[in-house]
Amino acid sequence: MFSAVILTLNEERALPACLASLRDCDDIVVLDSGSSDGTAAIALAAGARVFKRPFDTFAGQRNHAQRAIGFRHPWVFHLDADERMTPELAAECRRAAGRADLDGFRAAPRMIFEGRWIPHCTDYPAYQARFVRAPQFEFTQVGHGQREAPGMRLENLREGYLHDLSIYGTAAWLAKHRGYARAEAESLLRGAGGASIGPLFSPDALVRRRALKRLSFALPFRPAFRFAYQYGLRGGFLDGGPGFRYCLLLARYEGFISGEIDKLKAPAARDSH
Repeated sequence: MFSAVILTLNEERALPACLASLRDCDDIVVLDSGSSDGTAAIALAAGARVFKRPFDTFAGQRNHAQRAIGFRHPWVFHLDADERMTPELAAECRRAAGRADLDGFRAAPRMIFEGRWIPHCTDYPAYQARFVRAPQFEFTQVGHGQREAPGMRLENLREGYLHDLSIYGTAAWLAKHRGYARAEAESLLRGAGGASIGPLFSPDALVRRRALKRLSFALPFRPAFRFAYQYGLRGGFLDGGPGFRYCLLLARYEGFISGEIDKLKAPAARDSH
């Protein structure tokens, strides 16, 4: 068996489906960031244990869960409230929990937008560290999200979890990503000097994806490039209408990041004159 932890903040709409997907899990923990709706009550009614911690970063929340919460099992699957476990993934996790030579596993989210899986314009499979040992596994913050800290021993799981991108609607998605843009801009500026083309030819798809993200910092017209890349080069057009609309959202997000980069660069430009 394995434990599961769900990060929440005012998730009464999304949380029931997430909890239901974990119905066979005997240790579900909700780490809440201060919800003012019925999130905690829904979690408790489903048999989950609820802990509270003010949000700092995703890595901070996950590392707190790893170290401060006493899980019933040594392996923990990390989910957000708008994500769902699948029976196939749960079965694979139960088998993988027997591994003693690894610190964790990556899993690839299957992004759902407007009720449809859109694999092409979401770069599937884009692996993330999610099934990990507690307390030794450590996350590090990168941009607005998190990845494994250096030195962690990982492999990839074959099955993926579900992530509903549109459960709260387009306006909420844009508002959330306006908030993410600052962290992404800061991360891109920090990594700009170390970008190189070598990792683009790595046999590891994850290394190639991260290298392309770093190199994209130097590109002009970033929103237009992002749309062309996701919709054309990555085959987003194969995802139908939902794919087209999601690619437009990604372009707008890229515009938010570009705006934040300009704001961060402005003080340095003034100081140079």
